[in-house]
Amino acid sequence: MPTASSAFRVFFSVAERSADLYAASLISEFRRRHPESTFFGLSGPLSCNAGAETFHDMTTGAAMLVGALGRVPEAWWVLQRLKRSFRESPPDAAVLIDSPALNLPLAKLCKRFQVPVLYYVAPQTWAWAEGRVAKIRDRVDKLAVILPFEEDYFRRHGIAARFVGHPLFESLEAAPLDEARLADFAARGLPLIALMPGSRRQVVHEVFPGQVEIAVRIAHHFPEAYFLVAAASPQTEDIARAITSRLSRAGLAVPLQRFFFDHRFRPEMIAAADLALVASGTATLEVAYHATPMIVMYNHGRLLYPFLTWAFNLFGRKFLRTPRLSLPNIIAGRDIVPEFMPFYVSVEPIAEQAIAMLSDTAGLESRQRELAELIAPLVRTDVSAAVADELEQLLASRKR
Repeated sequence: MPTASSAFRVFFSVAERSADLYAASLISEFRRRHPESTFFGLSGPLSCNAGAETFHDMTTGAAMLVGALGRVPEAWWVLQRLKRSFRESPPDAAVLIDSPALNLPLAKLCKRFQVPVLYYVAPQTWAWAEGRVAKIRDRVDKLAVILPFEEDYFRRHGIAARFVGHPLFESLEAAPLDEARLADFAARGLPLIALMPGSRRQVVHEVFPGQVEIAVRIAHHFPEAYFLVAAASPQTEDIARAITSRLSRAGLAVPLQRFFFDHRFRPEMIAAADLALVASGTATLEVAYHATPMIVMYNHGRLLYPFLTWAFNLFGRKFLRTPRLSLPNIIAGRDIVPEFMPFYVSVEPIAEQAIAMLSDTAGLESRQRELAELIAPLVRTDVSAAVADELEQLLASRKR
């Protein structure tokens, strides 16, 4: 293993806000062990604050599905710049986090310049696009996986994988809830509904208008309902505010006085809520951590619904290896949360589901217990330390 005095130059690649958070925590842990080490790469503001030098920030325009295609020229340009950088001064190792569309080509570049790769948050090839497994095996030296069943899955494919735990839970465990704020939310209305429109700007534009429409229907059924907009960042909160105002001006009967916006209290919003309407993604696990019943939704544009549904049914289903799309259901191996994704033409069925759930107190309590039992075995507080161990082992193997 490298000694405490060892100094390394480590490249990081993140393309999403969540990956930036994970990178920041890992950098802090590794710097604690190796204070003279330096970090650079495709880093976001959080990893930059932790000490990484930013080669380029890919986190500001992260997108899902078709929206990611618009970033292809940017990714190509970044890879060309990195090729020159690695040729002149290759790093000692590369840590690539999530985002396989960017990071698998980047892993190929690393292999070309003999830079060992630790891939953190594995591509979900167990769910779809299993053809990527061969690329992972050829280009990645170590794989730090965040879901328990992934370790055995990737090892069966000849990949050196280790389950390290999910970094989201590590960060949540380190941030206690504000009890006074929880009490304040509880006093604002009943039921409390958290609206979680996603961390990516494009996703907020696609999902949040539908969430507001559902809120209007819930408010009609429950006049004392109160809505907590649990945005992921100041930027997405601003977008959500603008969408709410626009829909209200357009004639939708939005109960603006029953909406609360403040991303700083996102954890308390989720924990206080009786129900969360959440955009698909890692946020579903954040909601599950707080044992809050949820409905998972994602919609890539209603105008394209007929074409996208046809294309998904014709081609997408052939590549999917799981009948479920939301993470809680995938981990559970059964349907424990309703999911409306990847497309829907009307919010009416979602609103009906939400009203039915809110009308069934015993059902909500049962869902809370199921979510608590699902998440309990996954919560660890040593995730960044475990990944740092993997990085040290990778660096040590290069020295031999």
